[in-house]
Amino acid sequence: MTGLDPAGQTVITRLNGVERQRSNTSLLIHTVPRLLAFITEAITLLPGDFVLTGTPAGVGAMQKGDVVEVEIPEIGILRNTVI
Repeated sequence: MTGLDPAGQTVITRLNGVERQRSNTSLLIHTVPRLLAFITEAITLLPGDFVLTGTPAGVGAMQKGDVVEVEIPEIGILRNTVI
């Protein structure tokens, strides 16, 4: 995807369908370009790679079988089941 502003994206986290977090990439300690520059000094990122930046408080404990969704509205939803 091109033309997306990484500095102003809403990030929503749900646990079993219940919204637990809502934040914005503008609140990251380091900007997305700075994070990518730092990471790519050591490794090559390829299309489809994920960069995990941490998370604000709020999700809480997860149990086996729970479903966690992370949504960025202009990109989509990443959904995983805890194993």
